Amino acid sequence: MKKEEALAKAMLAGLDLIEIAPQAVPPVARIMSFDKWRYQREKEEKRSKQAQKQKELKQVQISARIAENDMAMKAKQAEKFLAEGHKVEIHLRLRGREKANKEWALGRIKEFTGKITIPYQVTMEPRQGGRGYLMQITKK
Repeated sequence: MKKEEALAKAMLAGLDLIEIAPQAVPPVARIMSFDKWRYQREKEEKRSKQAQKQKELKQVQISARIAENDMAMKAKQAEKFLAEGHKVEIHLRLRGREKANKEWALGRIKEFTGKITIPYQVTMEPRQGGRGYLMQITKK
């Protein structure tokens, strides 16, 4: 149908002529309410945004006196997060006099990261924050 005919039909119906696929030959247009079309498009975009899984910052908390088996379990959890593509924040909690021995605490973080088998890269070096040390890693 020619453009003029389509516009005339849209005017008679009291609706709008909306170009749906301009790259098609000939271009595809639809006679409908522009507000309804815009509402449907916004709704579709919102649904597609929700469907996309965003990468999150996952946190693994360990204490300074964590047992070897517990450390291995937490390392496996961190590996799972890294495999899913998430960024992992390792939080080493310190209590009382543990805060005074910084080298020992940093050694515990290094020991923990040594147990992670998936190749990773450090995005934030261990630094003091809150009640202990924070470190962030991502998958290579």
